[in-house]
Amino acid sequence: MITRLPRWVEAGAFVLALIAGTINAIGLLGFEHQAVSHVSGTATQFGSGLFAGQWTQVIQLGGLLLAFFLGAAISGCLLHGSTLKLGRHYDSALFVEAGLIMVAFYFLSRGFAIGQLAASAACGLQNAMATTYSGAIVRSTHLTGIFTDLGLMLGGKLRGNPVDKRKLMLFLLIASGFIVGGVVGAALFAHFHFAALLFPAGLCFVVALCYRGYMTRQRLVTRTSSK
Repeated sequence: MITRLPRWVEAGAFVLALIAGTINAIGLLGFEHQAVSHVSGTATQFGSGLFAGQWTQVIQLGGLLLAFFLGAAISGCLLHGSTLKLGRHYDSALFVEAGLIMVAFYFLSRGFAIGQLAASAACGLQNAMATTYSGAIVRSTHLTGIFTDLGLMLGGKLRGNPVDKRKLMLFLLIASGFIVGGVVGAALFAHFHFAALLFPAGLCFVVALCYRGYMTRQRLVTRTSSK
């Protein structure tokens, strides 16, 4: 599957991972030290809260889980199929994600915790969108699967199996993008607090506009060649 993906997918995966890493860093520093780009830790805390009877925490964490789920559902409504196909509404999904990040900024900058839900929904949407356009190869909002696959590749190499260099490069770009996003998010939060969310929101808009422009150009080329 991965060998059939266009070359610009690597750049897109890096940027998406950077966006997620930035949001997650801001979440860890500002959303009561709560990660929002993935739900594994949130689900564990949710279960612990249920056991301890900490119902305020349970409601808050349950809301984050639901928001991530609903974000993925939005992606499922906008996109169809499990492989990359030009012409699908990836730009629309990115515009919605940018809007959700802006909603998160609006509420969090005014002290309303509901902004966490919008940030979690944005990450759920992006993760589902990445899975959709890459045939479940790329998940850009967390690195658990990436490091698992990298470990498997290393183990296979030690046994003498060949390494898929393009897959290796893709995984390394995602990991580095997420880490760079963490650095960027921490630096921006230190200077701008929740206004730091404007950076990933703006980046989503830019990527969406680039994709829309690319698709418009492709349609013009197709129409010209068909005449």
